[in-house]
Amino acid sequence: MPTFFPTFPVGSVGHTLLQARGTWHEQVELFNLDGSPLSDDTEAGSGAAGPSPYDSLIYLDFDGQFMKQTNVSFRGREVHANTFAAELIDGVLQFDSLGPGAFENIGVSGGPGILIYNSRHIDEACKLYQEPDFIVYTSPGHRLRTTLLYSNGEATRTCTGHATRLSPTCDKRADFDPRGSDGDVHEKNLFTTQLWASLDQ
Repeated sequence: MPTFFPTFPVGSVGHTLLQARGTWHEQVELFNLDGSPLSDDTEAGSGAAGPSPYDSLIYLDFDGQFMKQTNVSFRGREVHANTFAAELIDGVLQFDSLGPGAFENIGVSGGPGILIYNSRHIDEACKLYQEPDFIVYTSPGHRLRTTLLYSNGEATRTCTGHATRLSPTCDKRADFDPRGSDGDVHEKNLFTTQLWASLDQ
């Protein structure tokens, strides 16, 4: 049976997510604020810290309302998989909680082919740790992701990932997925962190 997706205006979050569905291979590099290469990401939060550069697989599912994304780091870093979930509400992507005390993480549009993931409000959690994520789909099958990490209220480093789409679907693991080719592409448990737990009092 064919799958039918809702129609979204060009430039909307929903439209860009439908174009972004699939399996991606991303090559990631980290930089100091002056642009010099950063070889070890000691400032990143739980589940994100490690050496640079490295590769990751990105599995992105979106059915017109619900999104699920799994990032699997490998070559250059220890194998690690994180799964995130979100729902499109009133045109804005609302992520499931990242953990106790965390800010409200949303996805918004920067125009056609551009998504921005960041906090809805600037609050104490943002001052402790936040990493705005800017994703630009530069051409069919290619995207550029860049972030700026803030730790304890201070800009500390940048991150840039160049990705190529391997498949327009993500119903099965890539042949070189380090977790093995069998099994669900998404992890059973969604990613959460205790980074902001001290604020949840």
